Amino acid sequence: DDTVLGPRVVCGRGTRVGQRCRIKSGAVLGGIGFGYVSGRDGHRRVPHVGGCLIEDDVDIGANTCIDRGSIGDTVVGTGTRIDNLVQLGHNVRVGRHCLVMAQVGVAGSTRIGDGVILAGQVGVNGHIRIGDGARVSAQSGVMGDVPAGMDYGGYPARPHREWLRSHAVLYGLAPVARDLQALVRERKAHG
Repeated sequence: DDTVLGPRVVCGRGTRVGQRCRIKSGAVLGGIGFGYVSGRDGHRRVPHVGGCLIEDDVDIGANTCIDRGSIGDTVVGTGTRIDNLVQLGHNVRVGRHCLVMAQVGVAGSTRIGDGVILAGQVGVNGHIRIGDGARVSAQSGVMGDVPAGMDYGGYPARPHREWLRSHAVLYGLAPVARDLQALVRERKAHG
């Protein structure tokens, strides 16, 4: 089936890997997810009885961790490319032909559509949806759903053009603040 597992790859219980996949060194597929119920007596583990399904033609980078599902499967769709040091939480579903760059973290039960691009160091909240063809710029924090075909960026992530405009205004405030301080000093000096 032409699948290659690099050194020190771990495939936990219920992990299934498709054909023509490349899994690089140190990746952990199907580990127990970070699921706890908190109460007066502390934090109790939630059992994880689901699996981890890696479909055909998927590349997974070094030291990436993909947790198994708590009940159903965590799924990575056909043709998806995942970079090094990525974390996919339990029950996440990544669509077909996605690009997930280094140091992305996706919290549990998130649904990522087909053809989505998550640039480096994007953080994605749990239990949300990212629509087909959406793109999220580097170091963004996705707190809610992202519609299909949209470009999002920033923290919290919002439509990319809106994010760029807000940054332009923010960076333009420094000279205004300096001018205002000079005016205040001048006014104080003249009584």
